[in-house]
Order: sequence, then C-alpha cells, then structure tokens
Amino acid sequence: MPTDKTMTVSPLRQRVLNGAPVRPDGAFVLYWMVAARRAQDNFALDRAVELAAELRRPLLILEALRCDYPHASDRLHTFVLEGMRDTARAVSDTPVGVTYRSYVEPHAGAGRGLVETLAAQACAVVTDDFPAFFLPRMVAAVGARLPVHAVAVDGFGLVPMRAVPKAMPSAAAFRHHVHAWVPSHPEDLPAAAPFERLRGLALPTLPRPPEAFAPRWDFGVPEGVAHLPISHDVAPVARVGGSRAALARLAEFRRDGLPRYLEDRNHPDRDCTSGLSPYLHFGHISAHRVFSAVTQPSGWHPGLAQRAAKGRREGFWGLGPAEEAFVDQLVVWREVGANLCHYRPDTYATLDGLPPWAQDTLRAHAGDTRAFLYEQRAFEAAATHDPLWNAAQRQLVREGRLHNYLRMLWGKKILEWSASPADAMRVLVTLNDRYALDGRDPNSYCGIGWVLGRHDRPWPPERPVLGTLRPMSSDRTAAKVDVARFLRTFSP
Repeated sequence: MPTDKTMTVSPLRQRVLNGAPVRPDGAFVLYWMVAARRAQDNFALDRAVELAAELRRPLLILEALRCDYPHASDRLHTFVLEGMRDTARAVSDTPVGVTYRSYVEPHAGAGRGLVETLAAQACAVVTDDFPAFFLPRMVAAVGARLPVHAVAVDGFGLVPMRAVPKAMPSAAAFRHHVHAWVPSHPEDLPAAAPFERLRGLALPTLPRPPEAFAPRWDFGVPEGVAHLPISHDVAPVARVGGSRAALARLAEFRRDGLPRYLEDRNHPDRDCTSGLSPYLHFGHISAHRVFSAVTQPSGWHPGLAQRAAKGRREGFWGLGPAEEAFVDQLVVWREVGANLCHYRPDTYATLDGLPPWAQDTLRAHAGDTRAFLYEQRAFEAAATHDPLWNAAQRQLVREGRLHNYLRMLWGKKILEWSASPADAMRVLVTLNDRYALDGRDPNSYCGIGWVLGRHDRPWPPERPVLGTLRPMSSDRTAAKVDVARFLRTFSP
C-alpha cells in the first residue's frame, strides 16, 4: 500500500500549532521526530520533505529522547535507541540535503530549549501528532513558543483521527467509518522512499549551529543506558527495537503466523500473534506498511471491498478469513483507541472516561466484598493465588508483553481483586505503562478501558464486584484455550 508517488499530505492529517508564518529565507526545514520514529512510510516526514523541496532548503531531522518521561527505564530507552540507530543508517543513504541528528538527554532538562534554538534558524517545523501519554502536552507547549510555522502531522493509522467526527461509543460504530474511509481514499498513503523527492535539487549546505550548541549537536546515539538517570529496575528484553527488526518481524508473521491466525491467535501455547504492537507504538513501522504486507499478496485493491458488508467484522475487505480477522484488529481495534484519546484527552485513562452504564455498575458494586484483595506490590510481584494470572504477569515483566487473550483476563482479575475500581485503574495503568513495550499507547488505554466496560455492553446478570461488566475467569479461560506450556514457561 505505501507508494513512492509525489504526494501532498492530506489537510486532515495536519494540525497547525501556532499562528507564525513559514519563513522562506530560513536555513532549513526542521522535522522534530517524536512518535513516528522511522525514515519511511511517515506522513510527517513527507510533509517536511515537501516543504524542503518547495523552499529549496535542506532538511534537518531531530530525534530526541528525554530522560524524565513517566516510567523511563532501561527497557524503554534501549528499544528507542535501537530504533535511532536504524533511522541514522537509513538517512545516511539519502540524497544530499538531509541531515539526521539524535539527542538523548544525559540528565533531566539538558535538552530544554533544543527545538526552540533550532527553530530560530528554521523555515518551518514539522512534528508528529500522537494522541496519548505526555506527547500531546509537550508538542502543544513547544509548538506555541516557536517563532515559525509549526505543524503536527497525524501518521497514527490508516484513518486520520480528524476524519471521524467524535469519540465512537463502540468498535462497531468506529468500523463504519473505517469501511467508508480506507477504500474511498486510496491516495492517502505515505511515501516508502520520501527522500527521492529531494534528489537532484541544488540545496544549500546545512549551517553549523552556534558554538555553545555543539555538544548537543554532535551528541549521537549512546551505546548503553547504564549511565543515564532512568530506572534500572526494568531491564531490556530480548526483542530488538528499530525499523529493521520491525520489518523482519512483519515478514515472519506474514509467513508463519498469519496462515494460523484465525484458529490459533487466542492460544498462548500456539502464539501466532503478530508481535508488532511495540514497533507500531514507537513508530518503527507504520500501520500502512503492515496493512500492505497482509493484503497485497492477495492482490487486494479498493474495488474488492464488499459494500454490502460495510460495518461487519467479516467479509468487507474481500480477503481470506485470517486476513480479515487481522485487518480488523490492526485498523478497527487499534485506531478506535486513537479516536478515544484524540477526543477524550483528559479522561481516556480514568474512570470518568467510561460509558455511563459502566460507571454506574462499578459505583453500585464498589463496596462489594472481594474474594481476594491485593495491593499493587503483590500484583507487580505476581504473588496472587491464581497460577494463570501470575504467569501472565511474569510474561509482562520478563518479556515486556502480554498475550492478547490473556491480557483481558489479566485486567479483569485486577479489577476483581482491588479494593476499589479507582485502585484497579491505577494498577492497570501503572503496570501496563511500566513494563509493556506497547504501553503508554492509545491501543493500551483502550484495552484497559475495555476491561472496565469501555467499547463494550452490559452483560447481565449482575455479579459481585463486576456488576454487569463482562466476566472472565482463569478456569474458563484454561478450558477454552491451551495454557499448559504457557504455565510451564512462566513458572516462578
């Protein structure tokens, strides 16, 4: 689906951050890379390249990493640094006129003013529009201070966040918008080789920054994280970050996992899930690239969409059953999270963001007696009475991931075994954001909310603690899916 054609990024994907104009006589165009951390299939990069070509100015890409973001750790930092090295290699092979600089804060506040200093010489600033975690506040605050035109570009998914008019109450409601947008906008694609647009242009040389700025300019990607002021209690995992690893994992899934996806995706012992969510979260791969890899081998094009099946989970795309099931997860269930965070920025990770029926039932049963009661420390240490839940928590701590099916059980039990719904929400968000490589993401917050009734419906009769929330139990889960090897793998 990604293409190399000359293109203009859709206005629906662009959000202007200030009222300042473009400065045609600036020294360069600055792309401040904060979420789409890749050198291809990247709408923000496309917009920056487009401006550089129009203004005949070099392009400067700045990829920075703070050390004081919530839950900063060896695990998260390492994954980002591995991606930085891939991006640096990719940009080094580009036409003349493109410069990549990484900056990793050696101490808190060391990067303060970095973007503003560069913007003082820039024609314009382009950055990423990501709807969750601390990034929206950071981008808004910095963008408002810049002396030149600044725009945030939405590259989160196949459907621009602003193409859907409001927060959708369910995945089914959001699915209708997906089925209307994607087949009817085949031109809304990022470029697979964005720098080709600059090839052959006689662009000026990028000027050196002021001398006082040199230490940050020549910083580079550090080899390790032990010296950085971040948490060293959450260790890196075996999974390697970066675009090269993401593309390799995509090819492996397409070959080995996708053919079994429909039958085996809910079985931890036969895990055939894509494993791409960390790469999507950190922007090391785009949803467009994944969609293309899954659909193009079948010769998919928009004309194959079955209009009569619009809004249905199966049958719309005109693909095989496994491909249909995966695309629904990739596009509908992932992007409904972005829809939620975009329109509910203050409540997507709170009880106030739940639908009224879910808030009511949780409130009505908040005082119910819990069969078991644990505090966050016990949850974190996988020290509950339930072997399957403990195994899932150990997978999260050791590997930075939870099997998709067990993630739902994991969340439901935290609710049942917490002193209150508010305590459960706090534990869910904390454990997810601290340990999961794909935490701090709209999709993660959407999944946590689903545990508590968001994007779901009431499931009567009323039960203790849960009320009319959808129930799940370890015994029923073990009866439905294979967990024996999973239990052995993640034993104490």
